[in-house]
Amino acid sequence: MSEHGVIVAWRRTSASFDYEVYNRDHSWSFDGGVQVRASAAPAYHGDPDCVDPEEALVAALSGCHMLTFLAVASRKRLTVDAYEDHATGFLEKNANGKPAVTRVVLRPRVRFSGSAAPSRDELARLHEQAHQNCIIANSVLATVTVEPAD
Repeated sequence: MSEHGVIVAWRRTSASFDYEVYNRDHSWSFDGGVQVRASAAPAYHGDPDCVDPEEALVAALSGCHMLTFLAVASRKRLTVDAYEDHATGFLEKNANGKPAVTRVVLRPRVRFSGSAAPSRDELARLHEQAHQNCIIANSVLATVTVEPAD
């Protein structure tokens, strides 16, 4: 259907390549020229001022759910004015005892305009439709839970 390329580049800037001291900072270059400073998570000697892969996974899940939700709402002739998600990914041991992002909780808060704002049950159905059609959620093993915020 489509391909999605990214360039991940790293160069050693540390004097040694010992685990405790080698640099983790690298770059992600995307189509269109967008470049992101990335590193390991701080717990793995990364730079806290950079995006780490675990955060990027949570952001990708949240962003995909949001974009799918907006498409579903638009097709149902609902007008969304604002959408904000305070998503959390949980790094835990998986069934094999390996560290993994095993769960992601999305907490979207959606503001609609117009008289046709959905009821709480209708909103839950919209989120379920978005979740079922989210490409990223369909691509990961982690459990993704949507808990719409009030």
